[in-house]
Amino acid sequence: MTMAIQLARVDDRLLHDQVTLGWIKSVRPNRILIVSDRAAHADLHQLVQQAAPTAVPVTVISVTKMVQIYRDARFDGLRPLILTETLPAMAELVAQGIDLQPTGVNLGNLANLVHKTALTPSVAVNDGDVQAALAVQAAGVNVYLQPVPGDQQLDFLEVARQNGLTR
Repeated sequence: MTMAIQLARVDDRLLHDQVTLGWIKSVRPNRILIVSDRAAHADLHQLVQQAAPTAVPVTVISVTKMVQIYRDARFDGLRPLILTETLPAMAELVAQGIDLQPTGVNLGNLANLVHKTALTPSVAVNDGDVQAALAVQAAGVNVYLQPVPGDQQLDFLEVARQNGLTR
């Protein structure tokens, strides 16, 4: 048995109201795991704790640590909501054997920066993002756009195709 992941979300803002007010009520995790090599090695822990909901503990860990605890039976009781800042980070978790088939990958927000194509008002991607989504999909994991629980799910790769980013 492994941990029962409740939601795997990509959001470059990490912890904010859409997560703390919307998704936590919808999927009811018992822990939020922010999986980010950058955040795990930076001094962001205090900022994250300030944004954390009082009812659900938040932990910032590296990709390597996430893979370790996923494989460790001592963490089987976790029902985490996993947050990454990027699609490539989520693709790395899938490549390292974390099973996200039951939940898929929720794409919530990627800022519209230089050399990115806006797919929705909250999601802009580049070729690296699309390649990461293709790798996740090749592992049998659905990647979908859905900012908040009440929104309709949109197939990420279909929206990317409609915008000329895939065939």
